[in-house]
Amino acid sequence: MVRIKAYAKINLTLEIVGEENGYHRLDSLVGSVDLFDLITLKKRKDKLSAVTMKGMGSEQIPPENNNALKAAEAFSKKYGSGGAQITVYKNIPMGAGLGGSSADVAGVLLGMAKLYGIDDEKGLAELADTLGSDCRYMLSGGFARMQGRGNLVTPLDLFSELYFLAICPQSDVLTKECYKRYDQMGKPQSRIENATENCIAALSKNDVNAAGRYLTNDLFAPATALNSDVLKAYEEALSFSPLGAVMTGSGSCVLALFETRELCDWAKSRYKGKFRTYVFRTVKRKDKKLSLKNPFVLSDEEIESAIEK
Repeated sequence: MVRIKAYAKINLTLEIVGEENGYHRLDSLVGSVDLFDLITLKKRKDKLSAVTMKGMGSEQIPPENNNALKAAEAFSKKYGSGGAQITVYKNIPMGAGLGGSSADVAGVLLGMAKLYGIDDEKGLAELADTLGSDCRYMLSGGFARMQGRGNLVTPLDLFSELYFLAICPQSDVLTKECYKRYDQMGKPQSRIENATENCIAALSKNDVNAAGRYLTNDLFAPATALNSDVLKAYEEALSFSPLGAVMTGSGSCVLALFETRELCDWAKSRYKGKFRTYVFRTVKRKDKKLSLKNPFVLSDEEIESAIEK
């Protein structure tokens, strides 16, 4: 059996800088946080795969729409391997902009590679590109600059450990509809220019206060037009006077950046709203080799503890 942590991602910045071949071109600073889906994989003797989803309402996802299953099938087809019996224990809220679906795709690809002894980093990245715009990034995680339609990934050696209070409405925002509304509304007039570049520069100097001033998301206005809960969560985040606040992805989750974990815990303890809240800490990029010393692979003790929770 192989066990994988599929980490959530956050967008500290998300700038739309153009369009190419029907896709919006992005410039985004992303990072992994310490919230993850737990994935277990066992070999099957045939080439078929099956996925069991548990938690966060994921049990209702039809097999034909399950990206974890699509990833397993694509892997077996590319490498001629057997299939896998896969269980995904969902902890990442769905429809929140935290990359849960892409995380599961990457987790299944990494798990299948370890299960069948495939060492092909380039091939896995190319396969990930066919399964979702940010799936390539999810294979490695950590801080990165994500450009193009999300498939151009530049890992960043930023050592800043950042802490966020995440306020996550149960209602979601459909990514496709959010981009459609963005096209109708146009570029926001109050957007921060060169936010990604400046935020990276600030974190390179470990200047968290300055980084907080550059948190921005060009999809915020269309997301709030589609879902008023996003604006409510954003206003609630600002009420705690964080260093900065930003919606991640296409919503609906909003992040409030604080200088310390203690301040995040303080804000969470005083939150009186109706939405789910989490405290996130950014985690470093994984090592290239997938080993049990790697944060993306769980020990027996860790998986038992995670399942019990």
